[in-house]
Amino acid sequence: MAKKKNDELTCSFCGRGENVVQLLLPGMNGCICNECAERANEIVHEYLRQAKSVMGEDEFKLESLPKPNEIKEYLDQYVIGQDTAKKYLSVSVYNHYKRLTQDKDDVDIEKSNIIIVGPTGTGKTLLAKTIARMLKVPFAIVDATVLTEAGYVGEDIESLLTRLLQACDYDVAQAEKGIVFIDEIDKIARKGDNPSITRDVSGEGVQQGLLKLLEGSVVNVPPQGGRKHPDQKMIAVDTKNILFICGGAFEGIEQKIAQRLNTHVVGFGVDNHISQENRDKLLHFVAPQDLRSYGLIPEIIGRLPILTNLEPLDRDALRRILTEPKNAIVKQYVKLMEMDKVKLTIEPEVLDYVVDKAIEYKLGARGLRSIFETIMIDAMYTVPSSKKHTFKLDLNYAKEQLEKSNFENLVRS
Repeated sequence: MAKKKNDELTCSFCGRGENVVQLLLPGMNGCICNECAERANEIVHEYLRQAKSVMGEDEFKLESLPKPNEIKEYLDQYVIGQDTAKKYLSVSVYNHYKRLTQDKDDVDIEKSNIIIVGPTGTGKTLLAKTIARMLKVPFAIVDATVLTEAGYVGEDIESLLTRLLQACDYDVAQAEKGIVFIDEIDKIARKGDNPSITRDVSGEGVQQGLLKLLEGSVVNVPPQGGRKHPDQKMIAVDTKNILFICGGAFEGIEQKIAQRLNTHVVGFGVDNHISQENRDKLLHFVAPQDLRSYGLIPEIIGRLPILTNLEPLDRDALRRILTEPKNAIVKQYVKLMEMDKVKLTIEPEVLDYVVDKAIEYKLGARGLRSIFETIMIDAMYTVPSSKKHTFKLDLNYAKEQLEKSNFENLVRS
């Protein structure tokens, strides 16, 4: 055991005394400080991870992959409705990870990148996040609106992979099998049909830059994101096995679909080709040519071969979202109250009221949480410190809280 002249205990690894370090752990023939122990733990974990990678233990195995119907059943626990989109996603994700288990032969299976079209608050991000959680693969959500061409204010296109690296603690091998959800893909649409004399640095230019990522290539990624610098150390990431899921609201694309289907959206005339019911759900008929008319370049549409849509949420779907999923807002608040030994009971009329307000304000599923939290904020503030063991949420209390918060003015401001 290492000692100084005054018999002070020291770390056998770094030599620092017990008065310098926070904690010194004695052993049979030496001591180790808390910092050396933490560093040793990191080295052991890194060694074991690399050993697993060399032995192939981190590889996907076909028999261990969940089947498409199992993926959809898992999605059903968190996302209400949207059965068509769930089937498309389940099959695409299953085929993508089957591709990673493929033996080397004469058949080359291409990537199944996905693009989802749907109004805000219908579950685009939730679907992608839930699939990543089920497969236990690195997952990153990036916003396309912050991306610009190299040399302009904003983030370089390669920086979106930084989030993926951060999600797996910069394990490149794991990141190269992850999922990236690019949100607001419609915001980088070309601003006009005709080429502009000025540079569209956050539109078509970004689309051109995304091509190499979507198709698959080795990309130099800045470790901390942001702009590249000449002296900065880059991390090489191969994107050929990364699944890209793109989502966007594509506000106004119904006009493009209606023109293609020769449907009268506004004005007089009787259209026998398509019923009124389908006219209200034009997104169901979305096709690649509609995305091109909206402003996506043909090259990027070709690298997003799977196109699906999310239907607008009706009243029944919003009502079920409040109570049925595993992460339903009502279940969350019942659990939060239960942790304070308080039983929360909610009248059905309150749930109908919340749904009606979400529809009125056109907030989608996200609005349900905002409205419900606004109603519950005072109760969550006072109940934990009170001696009550029950709390009943009725319609009068809900209306009073929502009116008191001026929620309507905040939404419409």
